[in-house]
Amino acid sequence: MASETVLKKRLKKKTSFLEKAYEAYELLLSGQVKSYAIGSRNLTKFDLKELWDMIETLEKEVDSLEEQLAGGSKRKSVAVIPRDL
Repeated sequence: MASETVLKKRLKKKTSFLEKAYEAYELLLSGQVKSYAIGSRNLTKFDLKELWDMIETLEKEVDSLEEQLAGGSKRKSVAVIPRDL
């Protein structure tokens, strides 16, 4: 597992990306702009679905990083072994 410092850096970066994605989505949706760039990616009004998928992915990643910083586990899995007694 990554150190707390690394997790904080990742969380800060992902949160920044998420804020930019929200801004791009709002501008494209409102019709104020026809295209928007986030880093090396260029999105147009017709890419709203793709942008929304990116937002959902970033939200999940931010939630996961926040949970890790709070002391929770990264993933939870449960195994069930059926037995016939």
